[in-house]
This record gives sequence, C-alpha cells and structure tokens, in this order.
Amino acid sequence: MWNWLRQIKDSITQKTTGLMRMQFWRDAVEGIYNDNPPHQPVAAELWKAVKKHNLTKMWFIKIIDEREKNLDDKAYRNIQELETYAENTQSALLYLTLETLGVRDIHADHAASHIGKAQGIVTCLRATPYHSTRQKVFLPMDICMLHGVSQEDFIRGKQEKNVRDVIYDIASQAHIHLEHARSFSKKVPVKAYPAFFCTVALDDYLYNVQKVDFNIFHPSLQKKSTLLPLYLYIRSWKKTY
Repeated sequence: MWNWLRQIKDSITQKTTGLMRMQFWRDAVEGIYNDNPPHQPVAAELWKAVKKHNLTKMWFIKIIDEREKNLDDKAYRNIQELETYAENTQSALLYLTLETLGVRDIHADHAASHIGKAQGIVTCLRATPYHSTRQKVFLPMDICMLHGVSQEDFIRGKQEKNVRDVIYDIASQAHIHLEHARSFSKKVPVKAYPAFFCTVALDDYLYNVQKVDFNIFHPSLQKKSTLLPLYLYIRSWKKTY
C-alpha cells in the first residue's frame, strides 16, 4: 500500500486522478476495518495484517490524508511543514511497524517520531536532483530565503556556497532528529529495534553528503552503497539503532 500511495504523485498528470486514487485507499481502509476489504490483493493482505496485529486505523488515515495534501506539488514553506509531512507519513508507518512487532511503548513512539522526521527530510534531499530535472523544487522555502537561494538555482544545478549552505541546514536538522531518537535508546524495548534499522541508510546518506561538502548534485550521492548490508548487520549484532 505504501508504494502505491508514494507513487501516485509522480504517476499522475491531473490532481483529480490522484484524489480518486487516494479515495480508493481511504475507502479500502474503511472496508478493512469493517471486515469488508475490496477484492484487491494488497488490500486483502492488509486486512490480514490488521486482524493479526490489531493495527491502529488512525495511522493509515493520517498517511492517506497527508499524501493527499501533498498532491498540490508545492514547496514546503518551512522546515516545520516538511517535518509535519514526515511525521504523518514516515513516522506513522513506523508506528504501524512497531505494532506489528508487538511494541506499544511511549519511548519507542518518541524514537519513531524523530526517526520518521529524519527519514522524511533525507528523502526530500535525496529526491532534489530528480525533482530539479522536472523543474520542481520542494526544499523548505524559509531556509532557501535565509541563504538567498532561489528555486531556479536548484533547477540549474548550481553548486555555490549559499546553495550548499541550504543543504547543510536541512541535513543538520535530520541529524538532530536522529540524535534525539538515540537519546531514548536505553528506554526503548530491544524488540522495537528492527523497526528502526532504516537509520543505517539515513546515517550513510548524511555522512556521504557531508563528504562532498553538501553538494546535493554530486554523482556519488546517486549511487547505491555496497556497504549498507554490512552496516545493517553490525547494527543488528550490536543491538543499536
């Protein structure tokens, strides 16, 4: 379901089409919670998961509602708006993942909130070169304005210091969220950790973007890291996130 929702925005040419697809999933969730899922493979599997793990309906609705609002194709006005989007999508998905692991814990939820926000910020950064080729920029406007950078600067792929300063500020916010999430680690149940191993990829990207002096267009940032499986194994072995 998550991939379907994520791909809607990039696969449509008219907002009306996107709204119709979002409404399908909203109706599907209502049907699932009324024990009447639509005859669709993904919805059928989702119904089984909801029944098995007693998943909270609110998180599904938040994800759909936030994805629907995001169909407007506008840049985030500020970093807080980006964080709100991340909280209602990435963090909400982590809350559901925790429920499938049998974890219902306030400290785990706090960690999930910060990790989800970091993930949303990193996703926005990673997608910037792709969006720029389509004449679109979604980076927070307040940070761009602070450094005197326009959307056109990103569309043209400029690499001046003020452009890199924008990326530095945004990446730093993701790092802060990861640090906050780890401040709860001693209180988070160990069985929640698998939900948080996505931090491996986040750390890797933030390290690499720092290594290229926050040049978001550097070709190395578009390559897959061959060491991620090793990092994931080490993190799992050490029981840390």
